[in-house]
Amino acid sequence: MTETRIRPATSADIATVVRHRQQMFADMGRGTRADLDAMGTTTTTYLRDAMPAGRYQGWLAETAEGRVVAGVGIAIVAWPGSPDDLAPRRGWVINVYTEAEYRRRGIAKRLMEMLVEWCRANGFGSVALHASPLGRALYEGIGFKPTNEMRLKL
Repeated sequence: MTETRIRPATSADIATVVRHRQQMFADMGRGTRADLDAMGTTTTTYLRDAMPAGRYQGWLAETAEGRVVAGVGIAIVAWPGSPDDLAPRRGWVINVYTEAEYRRRGIAKRLMEMLVEWCRANGFGSVALHASPLGRALYEGIGFKPTNEMRLKL
């Protein structure tokens, strides 16, 4: 088994984060190649702005040779709070992806635990995510619970 180390993502990693995000959606069967390419452009623009502004924090797992094989991120949004969570911001977990040959080795769990601990240490009252069928057991094992979120596509 190849050991991996986890490190914070930097602006120099944007292309890798974008590639992983595109592959994540492709693996779920979502979007045409053109859709994924367009999403890559908007994601690049978002990350170039959000990372230095502190609205996105990411972590990457890389091999001893420096190959990034997995990652996770959190989009940080201003929020007015609620009775059960007075924190003035929310975190949305995004970009959870592990390359196929590195799955089932605990890498995503380590990344998620690091993200959750970072959020806890930085005063977040809660974090949310959208779980794919493949990732649901991982998130439930960490303590995530289903919510009643609804969405209207415009």
